[in-house]
This record gives sequence, structure tokens and C-alpha cells, in this order.
Amino acid sequence: MDHDSTRSALRARDRILIRDVQPVTPLGLSPKVVAGDQVRVSARLVADGHDILAAQLRVRQGILRGSGRASISVEAMAVDHSGVAESLITLEDPGLYEFQIRGYVDRFATWRRDLALRSDAGENLEVEFAEGALILDRTLGSVPAPHRPLVRSAIESLRSDTCSEQVKFRAATDEALFEVAASRCFAKEMSSSKWYPLRVDPELAVFGSWYEFFPRSEGGFVKGARSWERLAAAAQAGFDVVYLPPIHPVGMTHRKGRNNTLVAKPHDVGSPWAIGSSKGGHDAIEPSLGTVADFEAFVDHARSVGVEIALDYALQCSPDHPWVTEHPEWFNHRVDGTIRYAENPPKKYQDIYPINFWPEDDNDRVALWSACLGILQTWIDRGIRVFRVDNPHTKPLAFWRWAISEVQRNHPEVVFLSEAFTDPPMMHSLAEIGFSQSYTYFTWRHTKSEITDYGQELAHAPTAKWFRPNLWPNTPDILTGQLRNGTPEAFELRALLAATLAPSWGIYSGYELCEGDPHPEKEEYIYSEKYELKDRNHDDPSSIWPFISTLNRIRRANPAFKRMDTLTFHDVDNDDVIAYSHVRRVGQEFNRVLVIANLQPDQTSEATVYLNREGLELSNGGPVSVTDLLTGESWNWSGYGDYVRLGPADRVGHIFSVSYGPLRERP
Repeated sequence: MDHDSTRSALRARDRILIRDVQPVTPLGLSPKVVAGDQVRVSARLVADGHDILAAQLRVRQGILRGSGRASISVEAMAVDHSGVAESLITLEDPGLYEFQIRGYVDRFATWRRDLALRSDAGENLEVEFAEGALILDRTLGSVPAPHRPLVRSAIESLRSDTCSEQVKFRAATDEALFEVAASRCFAKEMSSSKWYPLRVDPELAVFGSWYEFFPRSEGGFVKGARSWERLAAAAQAGFDVVYLPPIHPVGMTHRKGRNNTLVAKPHDVGSPWAIGSSKGGHDAIEPSLGTVADFEAFVDHARSVGVEIALDYALQCSPDHPWVTEHPEWFNHRVDGTIRYAENPPKKYQDIYPINFWPEDDNDRVALWSACLGILQTWIDRGIRVFRVDNPHTKPLAFWRWAISEVQRNHPEVVFLSEAFTDPPMMHSLAEIGFSQSYTYFTWRHTKSEITDYGQELAHAPTAKWFRPNLWPNTPDILTGQLRNGTPEAFELRALLAATLAPSWGIYSGYELCEGDPHPEKEEYIYSEKYELKDRNHDDPSSIWPFISTLNRIRRANPAFKRMDTLTFHDVDNDDVIAYSHVRRVGQEFNRVLVIANLQPDQTSEATVYLNREGLELSNGGPVSVTDLLTGESWNWSGYGDYVRLGPADRVGHIFSVSYGPLRERP
């Protein structure tokens, strides 16, 4: 990045102050945009006097090490009467970019305005004509060659001794001349902002459906194992990402037994997050899962069927990890010389040593951080483009800022999902310093007011510019609310909400089978798969897999679901029923989807829905047609109070396509 970014905002020779630049995060870091989306770049120009101001937007791709200077694109910005400069740009390729805004006085436009005012006041204009000719002379070199004859002709007219004042005035105010000569700048009068970072992400960074399963429960990576079948099923069901918990060797020391017991039995597999053994560390694969070649074939096959494999990036070690003996300086030691195991009171992880990211010797820190970055590069080289990062809030923000930037400088297609269920400032900071998307509190939001308030925050709060949500109804660690001993309708409801509230959502394997046996004392599963293998019957006829597949199909078919800021809530006269919509323009048309859900899925709820017509981009007051994308049924609605009935005997919710109606009058 450019090293002049720390200079003063206003240098001695600058006439124009360029302030309130957007998009910029509060920390001055790179906001996140998506390749192909329009980006609004703006700033306020402040200068003495009453001259007309102009601005240029300069954009360049981030400079790679050793690649020299990047080429710069330049375009004029629109500047309004109050000095706000604005431009809409579209960057088609993911990567790290920079932009700069330059402001200057539009000499020709200012002169032309003042000439008209003086003419209206009846003043003598001869000197003004001479001034205009001089401005055009200085402008001529920056005018494209085909337009220079027009400018030269105007200069000759303004300096002519024979042309009348009326002829000169007409030449000066010619619109074609204005189009050519206005907004031309003189380099010495240019004021420049610093270069601001702008990160352009791939579509998967904001929109995607995730499915998590433990490969060790599905036979590992050897071709023909059930994991290949689960991969095929996930692809057919419309999932974009298959996320795998850690696949590395698991330690033996203090290995956890079934249901997190402290003493493991001989055949207990332990927690995959207790990474490292005599078989290797973070760059190795648990031998029972297969070889590196098996894994790479699995990743390649996944991409061939349209699925990315997400790998867990968990920076912690079992007591048997090679680093413990090779680099003891990378761990926290107690006064007796032993290494302190991980704790998150009241939780204790006797089988895990947390890494100390701030060793006393700075050289040790550099070596540690480089080794952690090397882990990422190893798996990128093996085909991984998505990482789910375990507990990033327990590692330094400075480390993540550095590591993610280093990766995305050369691999802008890589996506990082933050698994940080912690205080909002930390979650938002992790997103701001570089994480592509984040787990959220959706898992604990159940009532209409909770979902509405949280949805509004995710879609429209200032933090929404960089905090991208990924909604999960369950995880291997979390089983809450209606899912505890829940009915199939409860599982369908939570999937419906997660899949339609936000662009990214995910489920942990077993969800489709409505697994909901809770731990009696904690918000999690009893006999968790974190500590044992699960043998699931994926062909169970009671599975809600078809419903989940339909949700993913609907999401892919409707672009309105692909962005968070399209979310609008609608009034409903029953607190057990929630209604919200997403609307997005596609070409000249609007894609409108309206979701109505029964928050008490095990009972029947009736309600009247009052559409927010502005939120749905319904400009006229006529009736609307709604077609349920789950069932194909259609109704004609007034749009000013319409009845719905939802219940276990009917449906947990609607996903409506909305258009002007009634249906029978459409061509």
C-alpha cells in the first residue's frame, strides 16, 4: 500500500480540504464490497471563496510485492452545490484496491458562471473574454485531440477584434464547449487525499449455504467413503460450502472421552480441536482419514460439483503437538514450568494448550506468526479457499489484521468465517480488520421482537457496512430454544428463518434428521459428536433434507436474498407471526420476496399482514399477486391487510414471490 497515507490531510499548498471520505471504516481500514456490485465513493470538498469545485476519483489495484506500481484509472466525480463529490464504480475482480480523491477549482465552469452574472448586470465583458481565452489556452493540452479544434475556435472568437460581444458571449456559453472544457484541471492546483484501501471480495464472501459434517464419522477422504456421498448430497441440495471440523492428528494426552469426560476409553476418538500428535500438527491429516492425496482429490471433486471445502483453522495445540517440544517459547508457562491448558470459565479444555501470541522475545513472535501464516498457505496450496476460524477473539486482532491481509494480497478469493460468539465490539472489530463474515447471535434470537431488532441491526446499523452475518440454527457446540427436543416443524422454522433473513446460512449435520437431544445442564448436545463418531441414517424418510434443499433452490433463484441491506420488516397483528422481505433490482425489474413465518410452529397461528409497499418497491396502490415458492400456490392480495393461517397441519411459513396483480389480469 502507499506510504504517503499518513501524511497530513491538508498540506500547505492545498487549497481544498477533502474530508468525510467514504467508504472507510471507523478505524480507517478497508470496507468490504463484492465483485460486480456498485460502490459509492464520496467526499466533501471544502475551499475558500465561491469557486465551482471539481473532483477526480483515482483507483488502482493493491500493489503486490515486487510487481512495481499498479496502473491507475481516473474518472470525473459529480460535485453538487454543497461540495459533496460522488462517483459510482464497479470492480469486477476480487482483490485489494486503493482509491484516492483529487479536488480542484473548475476554472472554466467558474468563469462561465461569473460571465453570465456580469452579463446580466450589464458590465463590460472584454476583460472577461480575455480571461476565458487564457483559461482555454491552459486547458487545451488536456483536451482530447478530436475536440481541440472546437476549443481553438472559441479562443479565436474570444480574442477577436472584429467579433461582437454577442458573438463572443455565444462562443463562451456554447454547450459543446462546456462539455469539453469544464472539469479540466491544472496539476499545480490539485489537492489530493491519501490513498484509502478498498477490499473487493468474491460472491461467496457474502452469499452462500454451508453444510458441516465430521469426516471421521463418514469414513474419511478415501474415494468411495460415505464422505463422498455426503459431498454429493450437499451439492445436489444446493449447498455452496461443505465445512469440515479439524482433520489433523488428535492428541492422546488428556484426550477427552464420550460426552466430554476427562478419562478416554481405548476406542474414544477425542476432540478434533485437540490438534497434534506424534503423527504431526496443523499441516498433517489424521491418518485414519486418508492421505494428503486423498484429501486433495476430495477437494478437487468438490469444486467440480460446485462446492467449496471449508477447513477449520484452529490455532491451538494438544500437549502432544510437535510445537510443544520444538517451540516451548510459543506457550504460556506457569511458575512451576508446566504449560497452562485452555480455559473459558466455567469450561475447561485439559486436552488443549493455547498458543501465546505475545512471547517475550519479538523474534519468537515473528517466528510464531509466520508459522501460523504458513499453515494457511499449506492448505491453500492443497486447494482450500475457505477457512472457518475457531475462536478468533482469543487471538490478537493485530495478528488477524496481518495474516488475513497477507493471504488476500495474493489470494483475494480466500474467505474467512469468524467463529466468535463474544461481545459485539470484538465481533465487529474482527469483521472490520479483515474477516469476510461472522457467526452471529441468531442462534439465541427467538421472539418476534428479538428477530426484528437483530435483523435491523445486521441489515442497517453502521456496522453492517463491514459485518457480514452467517446464520446457523445449530453448531456442534450449540443447541438452543425450540431445537431442544424439537419437533420437525421447529427445525423447519429455524432453517426457514436462517436461510431467508441473511445471505449466508449454515447447518451442522444431524439438523436435517432433527437431532435435538439436549445436555441437561448446558445449551448443547448430549453425547456430542465432538467426542465420538456418529452413524447417521441419511436415508431416513422423516428427514427434512427435501425442505432444506428447497430453501437453497429458492435462495439461488432469487437475487434479492443475496444481500443483507435489502431486508425490510412488515407489520403483523400477531406477535407469533413475523413478516419480512428482500427486494433487489435486476436489470429493469425488481425481484421481490416476502417471507411470513409462524414463530410457534407447533400450534396454529392466524394473522393479518400489512405490507410496507415502499419497502417492496410497489409504487402504485393496486392489488398484488403472491406465489408461494415452497408450494406453487398463488393468491391475490389487496396489500393493505391480508389474512394468513400457519400451523403444523398446513405450513410453518410462506416464501412469496410478489408482483403486481391480480393474477388473472396479467398477460
